[in-house]
Amino acid sequence: MLGSRIRELREARHLSQTDLAKEFNISKQSISNWENLNVMPSVEMLVKLASYFSVSTDYLLGLDDRQIIDVTGLDENSASHIRMLVDDLLSRGK
Repeated sequence: MLGSRIRELREARHLSQTDLAKEFNISKQSISNWENLNVMPSVEMLVKLASYFSVSTDYLLGLDDRQIIDVTGLDENSASHIRMLVDDLLSRGK
């Protein structure tokens, strides 16, 4: 699950493995190994990935399917607007 989650999140941001590797100052091969489940990222790197993609470590590990949108720093009106947009998108998918 971890490898596919990293790949999905990376591709959703239109990043190549090389692009993501540069973000973390690691090799492209490290990203490839994680995505192909040849090697697991360290706990420290797992936390960094979760923070970078704004997801929980449980989400990356496939223990939880919930995704969270951080609206910290937005005023309540703006945060409410984001919630309404998400609700609208979710209702269209049904």
